[in-house]
Amino acid sequence: MLHIKSFTFNPFQENTYLVYDESGEGVIVDPGCYESSERKALKSFIDENQIKIRQILNTHCHIDHVLGNAWTKRTFGVPLYIHKEDLQVLKSVEVYAPNYGFQAYEPSEPDGFLKEGEFVSIGKESLKIIFVPGHAPGHVVFYHSDSNQLIAGDTLFKGSIGRTDLPGGNHDLLLSKIKSELFSLPSETLAYPGHGPTTSIGYEKIHNPFVGERAIY
Repeated sequence: MLHIKSFTFNPFQENTYLVYDESGEGVIVDPGCYESSERKALKSFIDENQIKIRQILNTHCHIDHVLGNAWTKRTFGVPLYIHKEDLQVLKSVEVYAPNYGFQAYEPSEPDGFLKEGEFVSIGKESLKIIFVPGHAPGHVVFYHSDSNQLIAGDTLFKGSIGRTDLPGGNHDLLLSKIKSELFSLPSETLAYPGHGPTTSIGYEKIHNPFVGERAIY
């Protein structure tokens, strides 16, 4: 059985996800923890539940999703994986982080790259890597088919989609990828977004104003 625990961190109210199975192995997706209290909350849960962190994953590398990359890598002694198309996005964070007030931002380097169609192992479970660019050039999502759960990052939100006005964004591409890659998943699939509440593929296929059947944009 796959467990997904969410934490909401930093001023952007970003959702960091801890994904783990019954064996106690887990991964951290998009560690946005910046303040010491946020990092303590994450580590305390991991320690209390005796979860063995195996790797860090970024759905994409905008600042709010990578603020805790270096700390989590160092604290748990594990590698970081991103999609290669987001490498420059990650590197650019060091340049603009101070402008957002993150004077203590610590840059991180990936240890490998995520590839579309491959799988990330979590104990006895596995997550499929799906490439959904548009919000960011190297955006990926992680899908667990056995439980129909999706870590959606900033592709699809409850009643909305990821913004596409940042460098590397592409509005038409994001809409196309949501329809072809995400809306092809079972309607009962729960989607855990990078911000805000959990939604479902079925709900968004009907109600999402950008890509649903009742789309007005």
